[in-house]
Amino acid sequence: KLVDAQNELANMSIEGSAGNGSVSVTCDGKGQFKSIKLSAEAINPENPSAVSSDDIEMLEDLIASAMKTAVGKSKSEMESKMKSVTGGVNIPGLTL
Repeated sequence: KLVDAQNELANMSIEGSAGNGSVSVTCDGKGQFKSIKLSAEAINPENPSAVSSDDIEMLEDLIASAMKTAVGKSKSEMESKMKSVTGGVNIPGLTL
């Protein structure tokens, strides 16, 4: 049951948004970052038509890369701390 629940969480898509939907982020049910979507209004609210789709895509890619790097580093830190607490013993279900 635990593995089924973990798989179900991993396959979820949970979205959060801000700025009346101008910024939208999607994570899975385990809190892992999946994607970000930006509107032109989020980048240049005074002149959104000046923002190209290439600029939006580049910013989305840069933010997504930074988020994935930060999440990966935090997961490594968490695993390291858990190993120190458990003495290196792998306890099933005690991972994110």
